[in-house]
Amino acid sequence: MKTLALFIALTLTAIFGYSQDKSETFTITVKVDNPLNDNGHVLIGLHTVDTFMKGQGVQNAKEKVKDGKVIITFENVTPGDYAIMVLHDENDNQRMDLEANGMPKESYGMSNNPMLYGPPTFTDAKFELTESKEIVIRF
Repeated sequence: MKTLALFIALTLTAIFGYSQDKSETFTITVKVDNPLNDNGHVLIGLHTVDTFMKGQGVQNAKEKVKDGKVIITFENVTPGDYAIMVLHDENDNQRMDLEANGMPKESYGMSNNPMLYGPPTFTDAKFELTESKEIVIRF
């Protein structure tokens, strides 16, 4: 009987211990401190490798520029690898406008602030979320 009680107690401890690890979430505060003007909104997307450059992120935000800055916070984010993409949508058409040669007309940026000479990749912008963090993105 003692063995059965011990087995049940250890099993329940393992199950509850594992479920607490899975439910741990963090916050990501994103600051954009150099928009060129206060026109339109800044669109911010939190992406995984599966959503990067393919549309909406796993969480998205739209914020007006105030005093030359934008600050938003993504909450309840599970640990993992993410990238943040930011677009200053000056004309509020919900997409990036391009020149005839394919170059962006509107300012954009991403986590890690990489200097790119071509389309961004998830690897360029990727960061590992293991604790709450603050990320500053520059256009």
